[in-house]
Amino acid sequence: MLGAKIKDVASLAWGLPSFRTPQYIRDSVSTALASDPDIGKYALPDGLKELRKLVALKHARETGMSVDADSQVMITAGNMQGLNTLFHVCLDPGDEVIVTDPGFASHFQQIRLCGGKPVHWRLQEENGWALDVENLPKLITVRTKAIVLVTPSNPTGKIFSKKELLQVGAIAKANDLLLLLDDPYLYLTYENKDKHFNLASQMDLLDNTVYCFTFSKCYAMSGWRLGYMILPPQLKKEALKVHDATLICTPRISQVAGIAALKGETAHLKAFEEILSSRRDLITQRLDRIPHIFEYIKPEGAYYIFPRILAEHENSREFAIRLLNEAHVSVTPGSAFGPSGEHHVRMAFCVEDAVINTAFDRIEAYFGHVT
Repeated sequence: MLGAKIKDVASLAWGLPSFRTPQYIRDSVSTALASDPDIGKYALPDGLKELRKLVALKHARETGMSVDADSQVMITAGNMQGLNTLFHVCLDPGDEVIVTDPGFASHFQQIRLCGGKPVHWRLQEENGWALDVENLPKLITVRTKAIVLVTPSNPTGKIFSKKELLQVGAIAKANDLLLLLDDPYLYLTYENKDKHFNLASQMDLLDNTVYCFTFSKCYAMSGWRLGYMILPPQLKKEALKVHDATLICTPRISQVAGIAALKGETAHLKAFEEILSSRRDLITQRLDRIPHIFEYIKPEGAYYIFPRILAEHENSREFAIRLLNEAHVSVTPGSAFGPSGEHHVRMAFCVEDAVINTAFDRIEAYFGHVT
């Protein structure tokens, strides 16, 4: 918000892909606007049946798990709205949700807005931001309701290992906790595809797992506000009550776009990933030129990097505001992502190469004359 008030800012703060929604999706929606008399109307609260069936097929291909489109699939207005719905369903005032630290700031906010308490589960920076599975049981209390996982992670880009995730799943099941899997970056794992593991593929965890996918990142559809949840039937019934009361339905036009996305060619996924991989190389090269200002762990997926600040600073917020006001570069303070995020900043490399280069040219120039 502060960056929007300053002219000529090179922004690495917002995780908004620079890509346009793929042409085949836009063309399909354009055709539907001209020919579908219902495109401007409500849909059923859980979404268009055709889209739910396509989602069930997609989920089966990706996880090997067969799910029922009617009782286990729910179309959402993105993962933010889906998770917010779940927190409303699952939390009473004072209930707790375990979140990784660093983790996604909006999860913390939503939990608090629903009367809950986010419990920060510190990642091991010294071990490349790995999960500290040994410490997880110590965080569980009688008020714990769920564990939220994002892999690849925001803000670190870490892909949690299969071994770690299976251990987390076993702990969740033993304690009757929900696993809320927020998966925006499914197709952005670069050379690390073999490391990526989806806990939603585990039959013994089906009753404890909610899988959330959004079209925002991988399909460049952030403004369409479209996602879906795969969830146990009884939980879907309760989630629909909140969903209907707050949203009625995900916009039909966005669901038509989702149908096109899942029925069409997906060549853009490889193209997006190749471009983002190149941008990851660029931002790490630029960081390598200023080792006195930042040190970093190379992200394995997503499109964020979370360097530690080595330059003199009071805290990450002060540093980010100074960088914005004096160098016209916008980054996100690491403290927004939990206590362990302090003394870091998040940089998004989903922007054009020219923005990355401009930002680092300015950072180099700024620290060249500031002691």
